[in-house]
Amino acid sequence: MSSLTGAQVIAKALKEQGVTVVFGIVGIPVVDVAEAIQAEGIQFISFRNEQSCSYAASVWGYLNQRPGVCLVVSGPGVVHALAGVVNSQVNTWPLVLIGGSCETSLEGAGAFQECLQVEMCRPYAKFSARPPKIEMIPNVLQTAVRHAMAGRPGAAYIDLPADYIQGSISSDEFQHMTPARQIFAQADAAAIEEAAALLAQAKSPLIVVGKGAAYARAEAEIRALVDKYQAPFLPTPMGKGVVPDSHKRNASSARSSALRGADVVLLLGARVNWILHFGKKFNPQAKIIQVDVHPEEIGTNLPIAVALQGHLPLVVAQLTKAISGPFVDSPDSNEFVIALQQHALKNAQKQAVKYQEDQLPMTYHRAFFEIKQKLPSDVVLVSEGANTMDIARTVYDFDQPRRRLDCATFANMGVGMGFAIAAQLFYHESRVVAIVGDSAFGFSAMEIETAVRSRLPLIVVVINNNGIYFGLENDEYEQLEQAGKLPSTALLPGIRYEMIAEACGAKGHLVKTPDELAAAMDSALAYSGVTLINCLIRPGGYQKLDFAWMTK
Repeated sequence: MSSLTGAQVIAKALKEQGVTVVFGIVGIPVVDVAEAIQAEGIQFISFRNEQSCSYAASVWGYLNQRPGVCLVVSGPGVVHALAGVVNSQVNTWPLVLIGGSCETSLEGAGAFQECLQVEMCRPYAKFSARPPKIEMIPNVLQTAVRHAMAGRPGAAYIDLPADYIQGSISSDEFQHMTPARQIFAQADAAAIEEAAALLAQAKSPLIVVGKGAAYARAEAEIRALVDKYQAPFLPTPMGKGVVPDSHKRNASSARSSALRGADVVLLLGARVNWILHFGKKFNPQAKIIQVDVHPEEIGTNLPIAVALQGHLPLVVAQLTKAISGPFVDSPDSNEFVIALQQHALKNAQKQAVKYQEDQLPMTYHRAFFEIKQKLPSDVVLVSEGANTMDIARTVYDFDQPRRRLDCATFANMGVGMGFAIAAQLFYHESRVVAIVGDSAFGFSAMEIETAVRSRLPLIVVVINNNGIYFGLENDEYEQLEQAGKLPSTALLPGIRYEMIAEACGAKGHLVKTPDELAAAMDSALAYSGVTLINCLIRPGGYQKLDFAWMTK
């Protein structure tokens, strides 16, 4: 009678759950698991740091609507990968982390990398467990996948002791499990009618499109709603492209005016958290209709007039059917719409002036403008960094959903390279461009080697201002260093990031002018491998940082 090792059991179970890619870092005791995964025809992408591979698995779940899978070693491996677990849980993206652990017979004896991993992951995951025996691995994996996808998505953890991995069962003891499936529900019909009535009474309505709308693949339904109802819409950063940014009802360039002036706000998969200023910039008299798959989320930070719980595409289709047409007879003549258009035009004119600044070193806006001119229409943009990400949000437009990836709700640095690698694997027919700050790039710089080894055509642009938020020129750096007053935000000026990339087998470009940046982008787009562009911009100098925006 043939037998299967525990490693083979987990590999076969992963394949039955539809897993095609696993991200991870191997070592004792999970090397056998990775080799069994590869033997099953599942692609294994080996990273250099567990945080990066857990971030890659996290965004893979967002892009696929099925859990990204991450495999790491015991103890420190799980500790480092906990970053991706929390990122997935806060961003509500499906992830399954699989961690090796010490032999069950050695628990409490000071075993190699012994750690309370199930307990450690439980507060930050929807499901965290160790199979009671090898035969139960497929059942526990299916449960983990189902928990990660169901309702509000999130993270799950599975613990695999070394004696399970190396142990074996007979082939006929393998439990075949059907792939876990999502369950979708519509909103209450009476609540739909109540929401439709409220929308019909609105004089200045606003639709807010959140990251949840992008995850739920609600673009067709939301575009139909916007086209029928003709209300202005405001996408959150990762909600961009659900409705094309080029749509005439896009109010992104008049964000504050839109929130302040709306009398009815329809929230579609958008949480009223720090990204939406906790609702404090909304019109205090506005009636709020909130659509979310998670009932506990509805009403957070704002009183809700109508709550619609359910799967976003289904609920939006219900709403679209329930409304009779545009919110007013002539939307283009509506005072609210006209005011937003005028405000957006003024902001666009101000932005255009920033794009043309010709002083050297370049500003953020000038560098971003040069990059923007070169990007293909179907580009996938990874944006990471403090100023780098915030400013980029106002520069780049998207007409397709899930094409802008950033640090999202958890706002953690270090996600850039992991996100970019996973995105390039998913969007294998499109170019992925990661525009990252120099500090942010430092969190995961060695993943350049991962991208090169994986033969991915990534383009990484490091926006280098010599610091966190703001950096220093050489002279200012030396003066402050000698005086013992070097700010904690300073990084060594002129770091040659492109040479690090070249050492890893990528192409590197150092650029200091708009013309050099444009030429480097042309070269990168014509190259089928990894390119890193080290783009030197104006450091900004020492400045006192102000975080009052978080509470104002």
